[in-house]
Amino acid sequence: MLAAGGAYAARVFYQTKSAIDKTYTPLDSKNVSTSIRDRKPFSILLLGVDTGADGRIDHGTTNQGDANSDTMIVATVNPQKNKVTMTSIPRDTVAQIVGQPTTDIEKINAAYNFGGEKMAINTVSTLLNVPIDYYLTINMGGLEKIVDAVGGVDVDNPFEFTSAKTGGQHFPKGKQHLNGAMALAYARMRYEDPTGDYGRQKRQQQVIKAIIKNALSVGTLTHLQTLLDSISSNMRTNLKTDDMLSIFSNYRNAAKSISSETLQGQDAWIGDGAYQVPTTAELQKTSDRIRTALGLSTETLDNENTKMNAQNPNFQPGGQYTIPY
Repeated sequence: MLAAGGAYAARVFYQTKSAIDKTYTPLDSKNVSTSIRDRKPFSILLLGVDTGADGRIDHGTTNQGDANSDTMIVATVNPQKNKVTMTSIPRDTVAQIVGQPTTDIEKINAAYNFGGEKMAINTVSTLLNVPIDYYLTINMGGLEKIVDAVGGVDVDNPFEFTSAKTGGQHFPKGKQHLNGAMALAYARMRYEDPTGDYGRQKRQQQVIKAIIKNALSVGTLTHLQTLLDSISSNMRTNLKTDDMLSIFSNYRNAAKSISSETLQGQDAWIGDGAYQVPTTAELQKTSDRIRTALGLSTETLDNENTKMNAQNPNFQPGGQYTIPY
């Protein structure tokens, strides 16, 4: 019996390792596993790319096509405080794209298109002055498979709507259980929401929380294997097998308490483009919150955004915002 049990455990482990290995895509030779190995707080940039749905193709670092990251969430995991904090960054947030040969101010979701995960991480890290070692990129078609793999998700919809762009799915107000296809439509809807992309970010956070809750409800390696098998072709990450298994085993209690935040911007026009411009106070508050969640001391922000804000002392929301580049 012991031999059979050991053989089964070994088989499950290696099958799980095989699924995880398919998703592993390192950014460089830097070893970033120390924090997880030592059970310290860590941060990860979650990137949702609108590919795998509607027949779109993820071009990533090739500078081709529409491969902007429509979802950008900085998640911090603190095992000492048993808490996860998710901070959404609006796709239209003005930011310096870090890694370009010259100073380049764009919408922040362009960073992924220009330079893949590495440029997206460096851009977000510079915007908020927070360390980010890990990333996880998933296409939106993969989200559907994740939801189905965990048995669907429960959400509480704040208002009734019909999503015309994603097939005319109807969502009544209130609590409801969604399968993968419905969860994808629910998370992607933007145009019918009076708050636009900010409302979409809240729905995305709802779906992510529900996925985590359901994934943890069956706490076995076999369940992790099933989940990973279903999405391995739709996901990339620089988390190694040992990292994921360590998170699954040692950070579970933190995932039971998840708070959601959003970097709030102001409507602005830069030339003829519509942007979101966060105030220096909002950037500082967000930076302080994430650094505190990681157990770090706060620092005063000094980056291109704070400099541009200082150069626009008379800016009014909805008006023209000037940049010197």
